[in-house]
Amino acid sequence: MKKLKFIILSLLVALISCERDDICAESTPTTPRLLVEFYNINEQDELKTVPRLTVYGEGLALNPTDDNTDGTLVYNTNASSVELPLIVGVEDETTTTRFVLEKDTNLRLDDNSSTNSNIDIITISYETEFVYVSRACGYKSIFKNLEVTFEAFDGSTWISNIIESVENVENENTVHVQILH
Repeated sequence: MKKLKFIILSLLVALISCERDDICAESTPTTPRLLVEFYNINEQDELKTVPRLTVYGEGLALNPTDDNTDGTLVYNTNASSVELPLIVGVEDETTTTRFVLEKDTNLRLDDNSSTNSNIDIITISYETEFVYVSRACGYKSIFKNLEVTFEAFDGSTWISNIIESVENVENENTVHVQILH
């Protein structure tokens, strides 16, 4: 009985002693992902959906039927925007993250027929800065001096141009990169 009272008393003391700053709220901004939106090359203020878009992290499987599909961020989806996670690098050193963007993925959503996909690779270069958030949340990373380039994987590009909308990626509420196609 004494042990039970001791355990209950210990639990109550532990619960009462927790302070608000011991828990990181879900609404607290943490390390942002890169927000990319796709726009019409002819009407640059108009969003344009990329048909059957698939996005992979570099070095991971390009074929979704392979065993290694963990690098797939978006799979065969009609999308006008994507959020891409950047690799957190060493503070104040240039880090590079690359993504494979495949338009018209070979397997169609509606009837499983093949199409001619077009693959481009975007390279994102930036510097990482660590910012203290709170005792409970620790640090978050922001990405400074953003530069984005693209190249054709298969000989022809579907991306026409890339515009960096901001120089620093500090939150997910702002479009960071516009891809014109």
